[in-house]
Amino acid sequence: MSLSTHVLDTARGCPAADVHVRLARRAAHGYVALAEARTDKDGRIREWTPLGREWTGTLEAATYRLIFDTGGYLGDDAFFPEVTVVFTIADADQHHHVPLLLSPFGYSTYRGS
Repeated sequence: MSLSTHVLDTARGCPAADVHVRLARRAAHGYVALAEARTDKDGRIREWTPLGREWTGTLEAATYRLIFDTGGYLGDDAFFPEVTVVFTIADADQHHHVPLLLSPFGYSTYRGS
């Protein structure tokens, strides 16, 4: 199973480049950090950098979270300096895409394709 994300700056009408994103999996006592990446010039993350031995390059059926460093991208304009999106993967054979639509005062997300 693969995971991708796409961050779009809805206030500027363009992709949000260079947004730092962390991926973690829910465990018995909190979350375990798996990987991180930065959005490319198109606002996309297609590949992740492992953060330790927990990352195998694929995801299993479980609950995960993506933590977007929106303050690093928006700077002083960020009302929400960090956005955390929690989602559950039921079918690990499917590709999962989690877009984030971002502005200084709001955000929206959904399951993409």
